Amino acid sequence: LSKLYPSAEKAVADIPAGSTVLFGGFGLCGIPETLIGAIAENQRISELTAVSNNAGVDGVGLGKLLNTRQVKRMVSSYVGENKEFARQYLSGELEVELVPQGTLAEKIRAGGAGIPAFYTLTGIGTLVETGGIPIKYQKDGNVEIFSAPRGAGVFNGKRYLMEQSISGDFALVKAWKADELGNLVFRASANNFNAPMATAGKVTIVEAEEIVPVGELQPDQIHIPGIHVHRIVKSGGYEKKIEKLTVRHDQASEAGLPAAMQKRIRIIKRAAREFKDGMYANLGIGMPMLASNYIDPGITVHLQSENGVLGLGPFPTKDKVDPDLINAGKETVTVQQGGSFFSSDASFGMIRGSRVDMSILGGMEVSQTGDLANWIVPGKMVKGMGGAVDLVSAPGTRVVVTMDHCSKDGSPKILKRCTLPLTGVGCVNRIITDKCVFDVIPNKGLLLRELASGCSVDEVRAATECEFDVASDAAETY
Repeated sequence: LSKLYPSAEKAVADIPAGSTVLFGGFGLCGIPETLIGAIAENQRISELTAVSNNAGVDGVGLGKLLNTRQVKRMVSSYVGENKEFARQYLSGELEVELVPQGTLAEKIRAGGAGIPAFYTLTGIGTLVETGGIPIKYQKDGNVEIFSAPRGAGVFNGKRYLMEQSISGDFALVKAWKADELGNLVFRASANNFNAPMATAGKVTIVEAEEIVPVGELQPDQIHIPGIHVHRIVKSGGYEKKIEKLTVRHDQASEAGLPAAMQKRIRIIKRAAREFKDGMYANLGIGMPMLASNYIDPGITVHLQSENGVLGLGPFPTKDKVDPDLINAGKETVTVQQGGSFFSSDASFGMIRGSRVDMSILGGMEVSQTGDLANWIVPGKMVKGMGGAVDLVSAPGTRVVVTMDHCSKDGSPKILKRCTLPLTGVGCVNRIITDKCVFDVIPNKGLLLRELASGCSVDEVRAATECEFDVASDAAETY
């Protein structure tokens, strides 16, 4: 029987209300926009549990289905800049099950492989383990449904959390090329969640930019074999949208940037000195992403991105922008010679397997013992965990946090104890702020290593809640 369907509308027509549907893509990169549009036009398809790393942006991607109120629950790692997603969640209109990004990718991969559950270090000591993450708010702001505690097991003397796998009634994915048997090829970073989700649906529906005859795709080029694919449609003529068009600034243009941006660049230039020749490193979203522009040209650093890129280069010039090539912050990027692309589950296999030497992350709060909080202000602001919980849980990976030393109201962000839900426990090795560099010394606390230009130890003490020691050679270095 032919797997080719004449339209997206016919391909999704039999999705029942209440289905669990997996949606491939990352941000707006590699999303099955034509299939999503067909669902949005069919109001009978409602009360969905939508499994997706995120929900696009307002009115685009899964943002369409939030606007049409066809989604009952989102299972995601990241809310991001989708204001309607956040509003529906915080107002109690939408259930949201937040899952660390790497755990989400592995839950889907395991579901496609027939594995009911697995164990991971990700989330030990946080609300991921103990439960208590709000899934559904009431209209008055109280929480109606909390996440449940995870089971645990001990292997080689370490505690691991048990995570149950995810499979879907339907999986909707986007491919660059598909042949008539359903063999799939993805392009650049549009592989992301599409590959694992293609394997984890009882019925997998693919929209492809190009459908080619059998035999045109070489066997060693195929990312997903056709055994996983049930229906194929041609992508519509929509424009590939870019969530965060980001281009390279030259040094001369930095002087004209706003003061807040210049402060961020000052922090990140210092953070770029953490790179060592031959290192494999991961850059978190926000400020850390800027570090790729300030790597010493005399060294080689291999930058890994959670969405499936190894060998990230600087931001592109305007003429080199590619909507299929983004980083984990959904920003347009380049890739170095020798770089590679892969799926999100493979990416987090590298991270959990301690192949990444260093992660640079942003932070809302850091404690004197190296606890990190950077993903939610309960009831007020929720960005989501993204990949941070996975990154800080990887044994042997050095964690560097870049952050403003104080909040906008002047209150300290480096504390005796974090007040916000934790991303990781005792996971931070170094803190770089606009005032200083701290090292976290196990079983002792913070040690001030360096000062920013024009900043004194007394000024740092006044801006830091906890006590700290000062290195004998501490001096202004950046």
